[in-house]
Amino acid sequence: MNLIDGKLLAEKIKDKIALEIVSFGGKRPGLAIILVGERPDSTLYVSLKEKQAKAVGIDTHLYRLPESIGQDELLATIKFLNNDPEVDGILVQLPLPAQLETDVIVNAVNPDKDVDGFTKENMKRLMGEEKEVGLMPPVYAVIIAMLESINCEIANKKINLIVNSDIFEDHLIEILKLQGGIIVPDIKEADIIITAQGKANAINAEMIKDDAIIIDIGISHDKDGKVVGDVDAKSMENKSGYLSPVPGGVGPMTIAMAFLNTLIAFNKQHKIQ
Repeated sequence: MNLIDGKLLAEKIKDKIALEIVSFGGKRPGLAIILVGERPDSTLYVSLKEKQAKAVGIDTHLYRLPESIGQDELLATIKFLNNDPEVDGILVQLPLPAQLETDVIVNAVNPDKDVDGFTKENMKRLMGEEKEVGLMPPVYAVIIAMLESINCEIANKKINLIVNSDIFEDHLIEILKLQGGIIVPDIKEADIIITAQGKANAINAEMIKDDAIIIDIGISHDKDGKVVGDVDAKSMENKSGYLSPVPGGVGPMTIAMAFLNTLIAFNKQHKIQ
C-alpha cells in the first residue's frame, strides 16, 4: 500500500504559514493554549505545539492551570482571552479533569478564536447555517487535505467511518456529505475508510477491497509497547491503495492545521484578505 506522508504534508503547510506571517512585516498571530493539570501526554503535546508555533512565527501564550480548578474560574479565563486583542486563537487542551464539563468549556470559546473548531456556533457556520465562515476542525481538515494530496475527490465516494465518539462522527459525516460523500456501513464496499477506534491493528487487509484509501486516526500501543494505529500496516504491504501511517500520518498534520486556523483567525481579526 502507498503511504500518505503526513510529516511531509505538514511541513509544506507550515512553510506556507511561515511565509505569509513573514509578509506581515512584524505582526504575528497570537495563540493562547490552556493546559489544566499536569497529564504527561497533554504536557508533551502542548510543548510540541509551542515549539512548532514559534518556528512558523506564531506567538504562544500558555495558561497553566491547576488540576483542581473550578469551572467558573476556567470560564473566567476563557472570557478574558475572548476579549484580549492580542489573542487570535484559543486552544483548550483536552481531556479536562472530571470536575469540568468539557462541552460547556469548549463552547465558551469565542467561535472567531476557536482553533479546534468544535464550538456549536462554529459547526453551524461550517454547515452553512450562519453567514460567517467557520474554522474547520483540524482533524477534519487533515482528512480532506490528505485526500486532496492523492487527487482523491470526496464526491460520490463510498465512505465508511469507524469512530468511538458520536459527536466527532456526526459532525464529520455532515462535513463529508456536504462534499458529496456517500456514507456506507460496510467497510468492504468503502472507497475511503476513516478509523478512530484506538484499537491496535483492528483492521487488516482481508477486511477491505483493493484500492481503498484508509485514513488512520487511531493511536494505541501493541503488545510490545510500540505506538500503532487501528490498521495492521504489515498486512497491508501488498495491498493496492493508500494508507496514512501511525505514527507519521494524521498527528503532525493536526498541529499544522491548528496553526492554519490561528492564521485564518488572525487575518479575519485584522481584516487581511
